[in-house]
Amino acid sequence: MAYNEKLADRIRELLADANVNVFEKKMFSGLSFLVNDKMCVSVAKNDRVLIRLSPADYEEAVEINGVELMLRNGKALKGYVFVNASVLRTDKELKHWVDLALAFNPIAKSSK
Repeated sequence: MAYNEKLADRIRELLADANVNVFEKKMFSGLSFLVNDKMCVSVAKNDRVLIRLSPADYEEAVEINGVELMLRNGKALKGYVFVNASVLRTDKELKHWVDLALAFNPIAKSSK
């Protein structure tokens, strides 16, 4: 299953409004938006968005309905959560999550 193009377009608009250096790359079975060469937000298959969060925001996010852990080899990958499109219906809801990812981006470690 391919990623949701409409959701990707909505994220593109938010990132354009944020005036950040964005590069798009296909990864995580979807389309990732790298900000300053670091994975920030990704549109994944199954109408989900992968968000990279600060440790504090991660701990809060995992308690929210519609948020799932990102698992790698059966273990949670801390700092990354999937947010289901069902809780991203409005631009305000999506902007909240993108803003959290953008706030963490300057201090996030690069995977290079």
